[in-house]
Amino acid sequence: MKTVDHFNFENKKALIRVDFNVPLDDELQVTDTTRIEAAKPTILKILEDGGAAILMSHLGRPKAQEDEFSMKHICRKVSEIIGVEVIYVANCVGDEATQAAQNLEMGQILLLENLRYHNEEKQGDEAFAKALSKLGDIYVNDAFGTAHRAHASTTIIAQFFPENKCFGKLLSKEIESLDRVLNNSEKPVLAILGGAKVSSKITVIENILDKVDEMIIGGGMAYTFIKAQGGNVGNSICEDDKMELALAILKAAEEKNVLIHLPVDVLAADDFSETANTKVVAIDNIPEGWQGLDAGPASQTVFDAVAQRAKTILWNGPLGVFEMTPFAGATIALGNSIAQATKNGAFSLVGGGDSVAAVKQFGFDSKVSYVSTGGGAMLEMLEGKTLPGIAAILE
Repeated sequence: MKTVDHFNFENKKALIRVDFNVPLDDELQVTDTTRIEAAKPTILKILEDGGAAILMSHLGRPKAQEDEFSMKHICRKVSEIIGVEVIYVANCVGDEATQAAQNLEMGQILLLENLRYHNEEKQGDEAFAKALSKLGDIYVNDAFGTAHRAHASTTIIAQFFPENKCFGKLLSKEIESLDRVLNNSEKPVLAILGGAKVSSKITVIENILDKVDEMIIGGGMAYTFIKAQGGNVGNSICEDDKMELALAILKAAEEKNVLIHLPVDVLAADDFSETANTKVVAIDNIPEGWQGLDAGPASQTVFDAVAQRAKTILWNGPLGVFEMTPFAGATIALGNSIAQATKNGAFSLVGGGDSVAAVKQFGFDSKVSYVSTGGGAMLEMLEGKTLPGIAAILE
């Protein structure tokens, strides 16, 4: 696997696909700098070698070229985090971009305008990819968050750099961390899958049953499993059309000697609201008019014991509606359990939008081994798919 560490960038202009799709507030100020900070080691390696960095990214989902999606709004924040003044250019292809890239001196950073201002980016247009490729000498993909898209700047462009393409430090760390969980893990391996729907995690569950020893299924999808086994889930979220599938998953797990743990009790509420009345009830006996919004105290105790046994832990999806304070308890308790297991020597990987938001919100991001930056990309790797952005570098 070729990474930036295999290249010397002296007198070279590195064209780097970064993922600077960061959240902005109403004043168009960056509210979360995680993705910019994650790209910093790759950029600094290139500059320290004596090279220059040309950064390309998308921001949001522009339909036309709306100003709110312009990269100029994040330019100052990127300068601040990297510690080097970043030059912004108001296009990513064409004369203006070409001129800016040609004028770039070693040690400098150029930030191109939003790639998605051009429809050709998402279309994976070859001519557009070729135009981008003319801007640099070496292509570096450091955007795990978009590696599952066959877009011009993430996949198609790589063919124009047959010998001079590599992974950035972030993307290579993502690949190594996921590989460590899926293929080179120390046993016992525990997967924790939460979130609302079984349907969105089916392929993940099916793919990782062969690789794990125990699995915790929590969040909204637990109710589908409980109802399938004859339990009463009240008004809890439930995919009735996936109940047979849930039973098939339980049977497959049993055949593969994988222990599946479902919550035994829940914090139920009489309304989907922070101010609802709540009570702890058995998960298979939730009264009509009530819905489970978090795993209960007995479940938390069970899950903690499971986490402490594990040597490798994958966590994807929260155990409750953690965005509402009364229903964040089980997700926080699980974070504490994983942090303790990590401290005791387990390797823990957290990924997927909601779980990443939760570990950041509750301060666990520094207490686990690795927090993935890609939601959809990570899920597809867990499903066993080869991501086009990764394949393009390996070819």
